[in-house]
Amino acid sequence: MPTNIQSSRRVQIVAWAVASLFVLGFFFNPVGVWTGPIMGVWFVGTQKLRRGFLWMIAFGVIPSLIFGWRKIPLTGPEQALHYLGWTLLAAVLGVLPFTFHRLVSPRLPGFLSTLPLSLAAVAIPSLALALHIGAASMIRPSTFLIFWFAATIVWLWNQESRATKFVFAAGFIVVGGFRLFRPFSDVALPINLVRVGELLIGATFSWICLGAALFLSVWALFRPIKQRSWASRPETIARLQSPFTGEPLHVVSEQGREALVSSTGERFPVRNGIPAFLKPEDLTGDNGKYNHLYQVIGGFYDDTQRIFIALKGFNRDVYFRSYMSLLEAKPGDSVLETSVGTGLNFKYLPRGVQLSGLDLSPEMLANCQNNLRRWQMDADLYLGNAESLPFADSSFDVVFHVGGINFFNDRAKAIREMIRVAKPGSLLLIADETEKHVKQIYEKGPGGHLYKNRKEPVSAPIDLVPPEMQEIHLEIGRTGEWYMLTFRKPAAGLGRNKNANSTKQEGSSR
Repeated sequence: MPTNIQSSRRVQIVAWAVASLFVLGFFFNPVGVWTGPIMGVWFVGTQKLRRGFLWMIAFGVIPSLIFGWRKIPLTGPEQALHYLGWTLLAAVLGVLPFTFHRLVSPRLPGFLSTLPLSLAAVAIPSLALALHIGAASMIRPSTFLIFWFAATIVWLWNQESRATKFVFAAGFIVVGGFRLFRPFSDVALPINLVRVGELLIGATFSWICLGAALFLSVWALFRPIKQRSWASRPETIARLQSPFTGEPLHVVSEQGREALVSSTGERFPVRNGIPAFLKPEDLTGDNGKYNHLYQVIGGFYDDTQRIFIALKGFNRDVYFRSYMSLLEAKPGDSVLETSVGTGLNFKYLPRGVQLSGLDLSPEMLANCQNNLRRWQMDADLYLGNAESLPFADSSFDVVFHVGGINFFNDRAKAIREMIRVAKPGSLLLIADETEKHVKQIYEKGPGGHLYKNRKEPVSAPIDLVPPEMQEIHLEIGRTGEWYMLTFRKPAAGLGRNKNANSTKQEGSSR
C-alpha cells in the first residue's frame, strides 16, 4: 500500500515565510536587493535564452516607465526618446549578467557554475562605464557577494541540497550587513589619495573579474556535454520499432548526426541525443493544446511543483513515494515511463534499473536531460506520442504513467499501448489528478482557460482498462485530488477468459 501523506505545520510555516520574503522584495528595496538577483538568476535559468532575455528586459523597463513617468522630459520628443533610450540601455546592462550566467553556467562543473553571474555583474557595468567615460567604475564588495550568493542559492536549490536554507539565511545576514554598514563596506569615499588608491584597486578587481569571466566562457565553449551514441546501445535499439509501421529500426550516422531508419526508408532524426518520433497529427486536439502549455512552463515546472508541495506542508519524498511504491521495479529491470516530463519519478526507482522515458514536449525532455546529468543518472529518452509508442511488444518489465493522461486525445489507445509494450505478468500504474484538483488548482491558476469548458469532467480511466487485465485496483488519495490505478498484464499462456481471479475495485481514501 502507498505511504500515507501527512502535512507538516513546520514545513508549511517555513515555506510561507520564505515566499513572503520574496513578495516583500518587490516593494521593499533592502529586501529586494537580496531577493531580486535570486529571482533573476532563477527566472532566466528556467527559460529559453531569447525568451528569458526579453522578459527580463520587460521587467526592467516597464516598471521604470510606470513608476518614473514624472521624470520623463516632456519638453520635446527628442528628450523623451533620449530618456527612453537610457532606460532601455540600463535594463540591458542589468540583464546581461543573468544572460551570461544562463549561457555559461550549465557547461561548468560543480561549484564553479556559481561564478559567472557574480563575475559578469562586476565586469559588464565596469566595462560599459570604462567605454563611456574612459574610467573604471567603483566596485562595491556587496555587489559581488549579492550576486554570488544568488547564484549559489539557486545552484543549491537545483541540487536539492539540504544546505540551501542555511546559505539562504547566511546570505540574508551578510547582505543585510553590507546594506546596514554601507559606509564601511563600500569604497565611495571623498576624493583624496586614499580614494585614488581605492579606485585603482577597484579597477584592478574589475579587470580581474572580466578576465575570469572570459576564461570561464572559453572553457565552457570548448567543454562539450557528453552524449552517448545510439550506435553504442544495441540492446536499446533491439526493442525499437516504427510507431507507424511497426518495422524494426537501426542506427545510421551521416556527417556526425545520427538517425533511426527502417528498412523501408522511414527516418527518425536524433536531436540533442533524443530520437524524434512525432508527426504533425500528434500535435492536434488536446495533445497540441497542452503540449504548447508544457513548452512554456517546462523550465520551471519542477520548481513550481516543489513550492506548491512545500506550501501545503507535504514532504516531497513521501509525496512521490506514495505512488511510486506501488511499482514492482527491482535492479536490472527495464522501466518505461510514458509522459516522463522532467524525469522526477526516476529518482524514486531502485538504482540499477534500465530507464526509458517518452514525452510529447521537447522542452520537458530537455529539462529531463538536465536533471539526469545533475543526478548522475542515465536514461534513454524519446520524443513521441504515448498513444503510438516506438517499442516492440513485451519490451519492458515495468511500465507506468504519472500525470497527463487526463488530457490525451485518446486515453484508451494510450493504455492499450502501455499494455502492449509491457512484459506478461507486469504490474502497470496510471496516476493523475482528479476533477477536484483540476477545478481547485488548474482552472484558477495561470493558463486556467485551457481547462475550462471541457467536454467532460476528469475521471480515472478504470473503464478503459481491458477486461482481461488482472488485479485492477483504483485508489483515491487522502485529499481526493489524486488517483492511482494499477492492473496486471496476464502472464504468458493465460487465455483471454482465464482470469477468474481478476478484480475491479475502488480503494478507500487514504
